[in-house]
Amino acid sequence: MIRILGIDPGIGTTGYGIIETDGSKHRAVLFGIIQTQARKPFPQRLLQIHAELTRILAHETADVMAIEDVFYATNVQSALKLGHARGIPLLAAAQQGLPVYEYSPLEIKSAVVGYGRAEKRQVQAMVRLLLGLVEIPSPDDAADALAVAICHAHRLRPGAGA
Repeated sequence: MIRILGIDPGIGTTGYGIIETDGSKHRAVLFGIIQTQARKPFPQRLLQIHAELTRILAHETADVMAIEDVFYATNVQSALKLGHARGIPLLAAAQQGLPVYEYSPLEIKSAVVGYGRAEKRQVQAMVRLLLGLVEIPSPDDAADALAVAICHAHRLRPGAGA
């Protein structure tokens, strides 16, 4: 069994989810969000994300981190802030000695739904189904983080290519 920490990065909301998997059967261990307040100074928001991720990793073990590699932002400022926000989970993983795997939204959707242009609700419904959950994980960012973890789990299967 392997534990995968999935991350859906964001400055306002960072989703996280830990799954345990043997490569074909998956179980949700923990999921949720880290939410920062827009009125706080940017460095303080980054510090909050780091502190909460560090706290999570102190209480729950993970063997690897899988993170969404975001290619789209509404403008340059948003792209820069998102880049900073992505760096914080990467730093936390490095501090814990966790290998990091990055996946594009297309790769995540393809792995979870089987179709790279799937709608958000389709991905969330498959996350619920694949993890055997009663409800779609909420909020959306937590469901997205679990999808990233599932994507990596599917890469672990024999013959899957990674």
